[in-house]
Amino acid sequence: MVSDFSLVDAIECGIVKVPRVPVADDSMVSAIPMYRHLWPHVKDDLPKKGRKTDAVDGGAPRLPKELEGALQSLYGNYEKYQEAWTRAAEERGEGSRLTPPVFIVVCNNTNVSKLVFDWIAGWEQEVGEGDERRTVVAPGNLSLFSNVERGPSGENRWTDRPNTILIDSSQLESGEAMSAEFKRAAAREIVEFKAQYRQRFPDRDAEAITDEDLLREVMNTVGKPGRLGEQIRCVVSVSMLTEGWDANTVTHVLGVRAFSTQLLCEQVVGRALRRTTYVTDAETDLFPPEYAEVYGVPFSFIPVGPEISEPVLPKKATRVRALDARVAHELTFPRLTGYRYELSGERLAVRFDEQAGMALSSAEVPTKVEMAPVFGLSDIHTLDQLKARRLQEVDFLLAKLVYETYFHVADAAGEPANRPWLFPQILAAARAWRRECLTCKDDAFPQMLLLAGFAHRAADKIYRAIVESSSGERVLLPIVQPYDPVGSTSYVDFDTTRPVWPSDPDKCHISHVVCDTDSWEQKMAQTLEDMDEVESYVKNHNLGFFIPYTHEGAARHYIPDFVVRIGELNLIIEVSGEPKPEKAAKVETARSLWVPAVNNDSRFGRWSFLEISDPWDAKNTIRAHLAAEAEA
Repeated sequence: MVSDFSLVDAIECGIVKVPRVPVADDSMVSAIPMYRHLWPHVKDDLPKKGRKTDAVDGGAPRLPKELEGALQSLYGNYEKYQEAWTRAAEERGEGSRLTPPVFIVVCNNTNVSKLVFDWIAGWEQEVGEGDERRTVVAPGNLSLFSNVERGPSGENRWTDRPNTILIDSSQLESGEAMSAEFKRAAAREIVEFKAQYRQRFPDRDAEAITDEDLLREVMNTVGKPGRLGEQIRCVVSVSMLTEGWDANTVTHVLGVRAFSTQLLCEQVVGRALRRTTYVTDAETDLFPPEYAEVYGVPFSFIPVGPEISEPVLPKKATRVRALDARVAHELTFPRLTGYRYELSGERLAVRFDEQAGMALSSAEVPTKVEMAPVFGLSDIHTLDQLKARRLQEVDFLLAKLVYETYFHVADAAGEPANRPWLFPQILAAARAWRRECLTCKDDAFPQMLLLAGFAHRAADKIYRAIVESSSGERVLLPIVQPYDPVGSTSYVDFDTTRPVWPSDPDKCHISHVVCDTDSWEQKMAQTLEDMDEVESYVKNHNLGFFIPYTHEGAARHYIPDFVVRIGELNLIIEVSGEPKPEKAAKVETARSLWVPAVNNDSRFGRWSFLEISDPWDAKNTIRAHLAAEAEA
């Protein structure tokens, strides 16, 4: 059957729900509202597919502030849906078998889905020291979706029946899909599922059903009374488009992935468009309007017509990748978020200067979002539930971040420093900083510091003031990324249309050197391949290696040109052109902060930094640097 009955026609006729998407917000930083197309704002701060993403800070998940703001804003609207939903069900006498509205999050890979799931539903983290070290359960950040509850003795424990489920290939293949507690709590539904299974497949053994089968049944029965998935409120998924899905209670959708076509946007939005009822209104004889709130999906109600333009021939692309046959030349490197000082003494003196100031603005995280459908009523989403939190929570969070990030960090032997007597002093500093140094611009409020991105920025400023006020000895150390703390050339695999230089298989793990100019990178690669001292090298393009630095008050990432292994030394090489103030800040940070911090840590080997201004004299420059390193 062929039909030209479009989605817009179906919306106009009331056959499906009406999607509402952000059409304006108070950030006003681009033509498209931030939550309309969220992916460009968060993609660089999320873990990549295939990389090791174990957290190094006790397991607490950390999201980009834009994503956390989107979750808080959309969840605030979900709470209103839930309240109205419950009230309507009780008025009809159906409260005992109410299936709640459903919130779905569509992610780009399994690492991101697990990170978002933990942040929403809860996670396990290590606490205590030495023999007293134990694993505890931390509740999720969205209370209605949390899979953690208080036990009889006051401790946190996993709920018997989850409010949030994770559906992705890793989860289905892990063998740990369903907990024993869930199986006991859902015993009746499991029996019914097995009975239906016997009717559908009489030649199969229903008792051989795996945990993965049960998890898939939970997903397929979301929103269906009396079935395994009836009480699920949130679904975090990677394979949402490939799995069967016919839930009609979905009211909220958040996309955390790239959307390259309108068809993909329509497919994701379509997961929320099944109506809950087809009973017409008694007075109008029309279907009552039902709405689906959609963030992160750049869905367009009106397709853009084709434009006549000159044909553009495709550029030839080269695949650049790590080659298994060259794994002996793999290079690894630490991935840092910043630097800290090991301070001596037990008293902390704090004095704030102009650099300690910080302003909160809706330019970074919208506080008000206007949602509009193609037909029907508009709505306003806000962060009012965040604004209602107490200021004491802000102070304690900032103090906790300062203490755990800078004063309770594991050393090279893996043993964390434990100085709890410093926490009251840090708390007093955090409270003083909020009162003296924090500025809230229009529509912003101090509780926005509860968003991780803002909180960590504030913690950095408080800590810097503590360090600048210290008069004792201090040792510079690195702060590694909470996810993907160690990078590697093994993860490189991409296509490029830039000029490339085929690398020497006896020197480089990567198939090609990607060039930014017509000659400099090529000459530098040739020089490194000609030098007997060089064991391995790599051009730092799509490698994930960067040096955090600050320029004109803004935190940025510096990506040097090459990483070279010479014996036990890892040498960072920057091929410099015209001198610029920003380049000077990058080079100074690499020399005076990154290299000393990493070398003081001792977990990542010995590192050095070299700036080369003339690639045609690079051999002499490198050998002179190596001689200076040997003498030092």
